[in-house]
Amino acid sequence: MSYSAASQVALRQIEFFENRNVLLAGELADAFPIELAQTAASVTVFTTNYGFYRSLAARPQVTAHFGAEFDGDAASIDMILLYWPKAKAEAEYLMAMLLAKVAPGTEICVVGENRSGVRSAEKMFGPFGPLTKYDSARRCSFYWGRCDHSAPTFVLQDWFRSYPLELGGQSLTIRSLPGVFSHGEFDKGSELLLNTLPALHGKVLDFGCGAGVIGAFMKANHPDIDLELCDISALAIASAQETFRVNQLEARFTATDVYSDLQGHYDFLISNPPFHAGLKTFYAATETLIAEAPQHLTTGGELIIVANSFLRYPPLIEASLGHCEQPAGNNKFNIYAAKK
Repeated sequence: MSYSAASQVALRQIEFFENRNVLLAGELADAFPIELAQTAASVTVFTTNYGFYRSLAARPQVTAHFGAEFDGDAASIDMILLYWPKAKAEAEYLMAMLLAKVAPGTEICVVGENRSGVRSAEKMFGPFGPLTKYDSARRCSFYWGRCDHSAPTFVLQDWFRSYPLELGGQSLTIRSLPGVFSHGEFDKGSELLLNTLPALHGKVLDFGCGAGVIGAFMKANHPDIDLELCDISALAIASAQETFRVNQLEARFTATDVYSDLQGHYDFLISNPPFHAGLKTFYAATETLIAEAPQHLTTGGELIIVANSFLRYPPLIEASLGHCEQPAGNNKFNIYAAKK
């Protein structure tokens, strides 16, 4: 079994979890929860990653929950195992949310790569009780503590950050949660894409929607399009829904692992695709988006993406759709487009 460095360190401390009712959350993407179920009394996983949720949903050893906020039964939980995420703001969000769900006296273990800033867990957990480092290996640290003091009530709305977007005659308010791409600021790649888009019609997909910036702009400019926004992240879906709510716009929102939960064909596949997962550079989702685009486009349908100029997407687009155009670009980003 191939485990992440963090999971390998957690495995070294397996005795912490004997006969405990454990809730796992955070930057977790391997099968460690299945192994943990052999030691713990019960294993519950909360994840904001739909792909990871799908991988666990059929495993009877664990109970998996997907969403922006844990909505499972926390009454029996007596141990949290938090995998430290790369974004400190997301770590604060997860810790505040999870501790608000469990009873005082609940123990917590935190594990993560040192380069992700896991050391700041000690200070962050400080208001609830002491947090002690118990292990350090494989460039990771493992902490244990107990929540001696009740956490404040968790209110999701308090965690949204807003910023205004003025572009192409549109005035929009963008709302995003911690851990969502371009949290609290407008990405320059998205700006180039929005300034380059052709007139849209029919069924349009905003793939990897993040906080819904691209989708909101498209819907505001083309109110008659049949718009769907999708992302693998529950935090992104919740952010996009909030962006559309505050701007009084309507669309469909779908949690999906690339095309896994998408239905039908689209006239436009529009994306500022992700290429980071955790602390690692990750291209697989975008490669699948491009490779399988013909199966999800209408005849004459168009794929339009923005990408860092160093990413070698044109050969992939040519292999999938037979050609690749570059309608715009600058010293950092390029727009790539191809019709079926």
